[in-house]
Amino acid sequence: MGHSHAGHTHAGHTQGGTAGGRHKGKLKGALALTAGFMVVEAVGGLLSGSLALIADAAHMMTDAGGLALALIAIRFAERAATPQKTYGYVRLEILSALLNAVVLLLVTIFILYEAVDRFINPPPILAGPMLAVAVVGLAVNLGSMKLLAAGSSESLNVKGAYFEVMSDMLGSLGVIIAALIVMFTGWRLADPIIGAGIGLFIVPRTWSLMKQAIHILMEGTPPEIDLVLLEGAIKEIPGVVAVHDLHVWTITSGLDAMSCHVVIADMARARETLLQVNEAMKAKFNLTHTTIQIEDQALRDAEGHRGL
Repeated sequence: MGHSHAGHTHAGHTQGGTAGGRHKGKLKGALALTAGFMVVEAVGGLLSGSLALIADAAHMMTDAGGLALALIAIRFAERAATPQKTYGYVRLEILSALLNAVVLLLVTIFILYEAVDRFINPPPILAGPMLAVAVVGLAVNLGSMKLLAAGSSESLNVKGAYFEVMSDMLGSLGVIIAALIVMFTGWRLADPIIGAGIGLFIVPRTWSLMKQAIHILMEGTPPEIDLVLLEGAIKEIPGVVAVHDLHVWTITSGLDAMSCHVVIADMARARETLLQVNEAMKAKFNLTHTTIQIEDQALRDAEGHRGL
């Protein structure tokens, strides 16, 4: 629908970089650690015959790919906005997180398939090399987690990478346990059982990440925003008669946006009301990227408002 933009304001900007971009250096460090050890772990898994170690190597491979995708997404996100892409490429960060989750779920399905086969026909396992590789892998994963910990609370993209590294750290712990069991008891089924456990453990977290990414891509309301409370806060402002076309969505991690039409009784108070709405959004909901149209009842009726 067409809107008259008298009394319209657009506050907030996408400049200043994304939340993921602020942690680019740490992502590079984690990628170097992960990729460097991935080959060692894969070779160790093949030589020792351990599915748990191969599962951990597969997770490391997805970790490396996820970290690389995260960095690629951040690089694109730093590109300037254009008339064709007014937000630039910042949402690639969310697409990267979604792709990471999908790949990790597919790898988990493969590991579970292998676990069933090995449970039926357990192959011989060299527990010593398996244990040595897993211990080094644990140290590498802990180092990567330390690098990414801070950024995981700010960026969904970094959060996805952090979850992958965390799942791999838990995988290394599982491999160590499996190696010790095989070494001291000779019970080879411990390897496929723990290998399957590694895959199952990360499914809920990966599923949660996928749902978050899809929610953002569908422009759902951010979970920390109560839309009823937000609308109420606007209506509490003196002179506000109604609020409609109210939308709050996430552009990318750390950047939420809000738009709405505010109907007021006296258009002479339009500027004052506009300032009060912006101030309330910033103070109560941490929303600084806002687009607000001030209008009276006559303008609302002229627009043919349909209750959106």
